[in-house]
Amino acid sequence: MELMIEATDLPGLECGGGPGFPGYRDIHVAVQRRGRPAELLDPQPGDAPRACWSLECVAKRLPDGRVDVTGRYVQGGPGGRFVYLNWVTRDGEVWRLFRRAKLLLAAVDDDILESAVDTGLLVARLGLTDAKGHPLCAAVRPPLVTWTATATETASASETATTPTPTTATD
Repeated sequence: MELMIEATDLPGLECGGGPGFPGYRDIHVAVQRRGRPAELLDPQPGDAPRACWSLECVAKRLPDGRVDVTGRYVQGGPGGRFVYLNWVTRDGEVWRLFRRAKLLLAAVDDDILESAVDTGLLVARLGLTDAKGHPLCAAVRPPLVTWTATATETASASETATTPTPTTATD
């Protein structure tokens, strides 16, 4: 099964500081590999009009009948799976993590997940700027993300799929 993440409304390349928040420059967002926080999939600049990632996953049925989605970029255990979208800045050739969003697969409606198993495609659509104008972080559930089992009409697979280009980051 393919998990496609389609992000819009990115916050820009700079995030101003405030109380308890130092601010950051040269902001990028990427998907974090499971068990390898320094390995990022296809970092996208924070001022991009949109960012898309295509993740190969496996959907299998658990003994209780629920669908469990796993893959090299899927974190957590059964019933608590998620994908990290890491917000990073560039420090020379190294990416430095400063916050991340947790895209909760447990928040996908059961009917949508069943349809995704049938179609082979699960799509997450979300904006990546929070109410303060900062990069979206913390647990992301509907209505902040819309889950479907269909691709957008305007985007072809070649436009939305990314070639896995792991890079390294440090915390």
